[in-house]
Amino acid sequence: MAKIKKLFPLKVLSLLFEILLKASGKLPYLRFKVSNGYPATQFKFLKNSSFVRGIDELANQTLVFHLEGALLKSCSQFPYFMLVAFEAGGLFRAVILLLLYPLVLLVGGELGLRVMVFVSFVGIRKDKFRAGTAILPKSFLEDVGFQGFDMVMSYKRKVAVTGMPKIMVEGFLRDYLGIDAVIARELKEFRGYFLGLMEEKMDAALVILNQQTCCQNIGLGCFRKSNNLKFFSHCKEIYLVTEAEKNNWQVLPRKRYPKPLIFHDGRLAFRPTPLASLFMFIWLPFSFLLNATRTIIFISLPFKLSTPLLALSGMRNTVSKPEPPVASINGEVKSGGVLYVCNHRTLLDPLIVSFALMRSVSAVIYSVSRFNEVISPIKTVRLTRDREKDGKIMKKLLSQGDLVVCPEGTTCREPYLLRFSPLFAEMTDEIVPVAINFQVSMFYGSTATGLKCLDPTFNLMNPNPICSIQILDKLPSCQTHNGGRKSRTEVANHVQKQIASALGFECTDLTRKEKYAILAGNEGII
Repeated sequence: MAKIKKLFPLKVLSLLFEILLKASGKLPYLRFKVSNGYPATQFKFLKNSSFVRGIDELANQTLVFHLEGALLKSCSQFPYFMLVAFEAGGLFRAVILLLLYPLVLLVGGELGLRVMVFVSFVGIRKDKFRAGTAILPKSFLEDVGFQGFDMVMSYKRKVAVTGMPKIMVEGFLRDYLGIDAVIARELKEFRGYFLGLMEEKMDAALVILNQQTCCQNIGLGCFRKSNNLKFFSHCKEIYLVTEAEKNNWQVLPRKRYPKPLIFHDGRLAFRPTPLASLFMFIWLPFSFLLNATRTIIFISLPFKLSTPLLALSGMRNTVSKPEPPVASINGEVKSGGVLYVCNHRTLLDPLIVSFALMRSVSAVIYSVSRFNEVISPIKTVRLTRDREKDGKIMKKLLSQGDLVVCPEGTTCREPYLLRFSPLFAEMTDEIVPVAINFQVSMFYGSTATGLKCLDPTFNLMNPNPICSIQILDKLPSCQTHNGGRKSRTEVANHVQKQIASALGFECTDLTRKEKYAILAGNEGII
């Protein structure tokens, strides 16, 4: 603690330097050097390029960095607690958190943090809480600063320090950044329920720092975030990034993610800042009315009449298809229906295909609630997960007309395609790939851990959802299972690649089971 006490007299002088450098347009880092167990009595400012060169030289040392100050571009913790409050606690809890935000700003610092923790976590069951691994990583990744990321990842060994509860950040830091240790406070619990209170002391990860010699640790924090300086007392050098520098950081591009973000859960499709959250709550009464109107249009009106009405309500659909949609050979049309094979973005995909074709088609479904089956305007038949039985069901439906199938078996929000089940390749040679992309601005219409019966509701509550449908050319006979003697897997992989190419997505070998194991800890059976 002696070193920390010697740091604080420099704070006023450091603030003066920062103000002067802001006015001159320079963007510095503040560096403290530790010598013989005591902080240096002098410091100097280093530009980003000089700092990066220093990191290259110290790549084998341990970096102790402050998550909010040194890695995330935004200094506000509110959006992460709003996600926890809304997704894990519900609408009422989220409203309370927003109403208390002025109080959080007023008290600020540690007390404001404790208010957000209490409102967001009190009464939440610990064994049901999955926001830290299924929801928050996406929000954290989208807030990572490019420059801060480069600095942190340049070190071989990394230790993160944060004021947020450990259960919120550990999944993101370990799974996506490969952080060796996370120094954060645990939440108190009683009989499996969070009390909304944090432990007074940090967890045992601090022992890892104590095992390192002083000359092997480098500290990286934020100039304004001095409340975690005590964890830098074991560091040889301490770098403090200024707010002026952070304001000029770029957001980390997706291609630089250490691990691809393929699966994530939650209903909110935007970053819930205080202002954005306020707009959402203002929009909610109108969205309920809009959802009811669109649902009635979907269910009760014919396609030619409902399409322009849905466009007037804000739904934007773009359709592209070959001429004619299904090619015939020498004018001969084969008996039986056409199998439309599409990627799976939302529960509305088969209905969207029907609107694109301007005729009703049947659809096979797997994990859909009974309520949505009842209100569906097109015929839906539930699969059994038994290969022989499902094959018979699909062949029977094809003998009666056209059929839509989503061989991924589950939705995927990001620009990736999951592995296609090859069962559809055995059914017919009349296969037409369909590429669908559904973009929303407020709510996601899919969930792995929430109420699936509300999926269409959240989809239709969006102000201006955008749907793009590309009906591709029918598979040539040489590329089919029966006519071209291709294996089922070859046909499925070929269709997957065609759809991915049309959408600009990437193909993966991931399956439905892996998605639900990651997000929900189950196999996704309803």
